[in-house]
Amino acid sequence: MAELQEFIDNRPDAREVRKALAVKLVYQGYKYEEIQTTLDVSIGSITSWKNTYKEYGISGLRLNYQGRKSYLSDEQREKVLSWLQTKDIWKLGELEYKLAFEYDVIYESKRSYYDLFDEAGISWKKTTALNPKADKEAVAAQKKQIESLLESNREEIESARLRVLLIDECHLLWGDLTGYVWGKTDQEIAVEIINERDKQTYYGAVDYLNGKLLMKAYKAGNSDNTIDYLRYLLDQSKSQRLLLFWNGASYHRSHLVQNFLAEVNQGLAEEQWQIHCIHFAPNCPSQNPIEDIWLQPKTWLRRFCALIPSFSHLKWMFEWFIRHTTFDFATLQMYGAFSEIKY
Repeated sequence: MAELQEFIDNRPDAREVRKALAVKLVYQGYKYEEIQTTLDVSIGSITSWKNTYKEYGISGLRLNYQGRKSYLSDEQREKVLSWLQTKDIWKLGELEYKLAFEYDVIYESKRSYYDLFDEAGISWKKTTALNPKADKEAVAAQKKQIESLLESNREEIESARLRVLLIDECHLLWGDLTGYVWGKTDQEIAVEIINERDKQTYYGAVDYLNGKLLMKAYKAGNSDNTIDYLRYLLDQSKSQRLLLFWNGASYHRSHLVQNFLAEVNQGLAEEQWQIHCIHFAPNCPSQNPIEDIWLQPKTWLRRFCALIPSFSHLKWMFEWFIRHTTFDFATLQMYGAFSEIKY
């Protein structure tokens, strides 16, 4: 313990200090998970450093220590890349374990591990919520129906007589602001939020052909506001019939909304309805590409979480982002019920 502390006190390089601190904390009885969180290192690295110190002493913690290789041979690299194809989700520590204990390789920089992930086609990404109640067969069947419906109306869509819109509501909460920032390790970063549940609802519809987003703010999602928004869409689509895709929210299916649709379409054959609504399969919001549009401004806002003083400012910035962003709808069409639908 004394030689570890002396090494820590006299080593100017932070990487060497972190190694020695990790080993010291192990011998002081700290749990590996606690050390991992405190020093921002993987459990695999902690184990490797401890074993190296146990075998080689202080010299094993130096950056110029030659006891281990710092590279993979071409054959080893190919084996590691093949191994990384064996499952869909990885943790950095798993790769560190693999290289350290099977190939005796420990990289000083995490960048080297990230490069291996990248070469294997593995990237850092946000997880998406999946409702276990979602029926894959129902989603697939609805996807086929959407594809058939778009194809059968191709001429009217391309001539702008029929406008295809994908609708969803976004409920922006003040609590959505909390995110990650850089700050001192030993200090909590506080963002002033009076009421996390302060909420603003936005109705939005994205045009299937050009990616234009039609958005309007409301106090809540309900039947009356849904009807008002449908009137807004009609007003924004002069001389066009509307083919709408949305989820099965209760206020989308309410008697008030159904009565409004019946009034608008009264006396018309189904193929001539002014508004034709199609529901996505239940319990699977990822079918609708507009979900990704709502995510983009929320993600952007979290970058400024320490700079936004009030909920009104939060709303203003959300709306500013929507107004000044051109959404790549060609990319959005790759997801959900519209994936692989060529149009």
